[in-house]
Amino acid sequence: MEVFMGTIQPFAFNFAPNGWALCSGQTLGISQYQALFSLLGTYYGGNGTTNFMLPNLQGRTLLGQGNGLGLTPRVIGEVAGTENVTPTINNLPTHSHTMAGLTASTTLQLANPASNPVNTPTSTNSFIGTSGTGPGAANIYSDQLGASPIPVKGVSTTIDGTISPTGNGLPLAIMNPFLAINFSIALNGLFPSRN
Repeated sequence: MEVFMGTIQPFAFNFAPNGWALCSGQTLGISQYQALFSLLGTYYGGNGTTNFMLPNLQGRTLLGQGNGLGLTPRVIGEVAGTENVTPTINNLPTHSHTMAGLTASTTLQLANPASNPVNTPTSTNSFIGTSGTGPGAANIYSDQLGASPIPVKGVSTTIDGTISPTGNGLPLAIMNPFLAINFSIALNGLFPSRN
């Protein structure tokens, strides 16, 4: 079977036939494979003066080069991708965690009734008491607290904290189902002409 030089073909057996090489990134000398180098260049590696490299398909899938509609552009010889990924906070959709079972209340002790009331706080009269009656400034500062706290309504209390983190941070496998097979490249054959 006559093939074009540089053809990559899958084989069901575990070796490269005569005139072919496994696609496993080997380095070849330019002087020995001038015609093949003129086709591959350094797309797959090498220094381009004395050597070049064959494609390395070990553990990799094939992807057509170019710019598919709505897809990321790919250039010949590009190597990318990973078998698994560990998501970060930036990969997660916007979401929230609810906290339940929290109750908060606020109480304020007032001097009730006020003892020795005055209308401005002093070093001895610093507790808020009930206001007096009649015109003028209310005497609301007392020198002692009342016997029992009085709940204050309409006062909000801020509660903050951290919800216990969960998860192990293990990477997610992102590989498609696969079948490993031998890909080989033709080192010799017909030299392809451009149309």
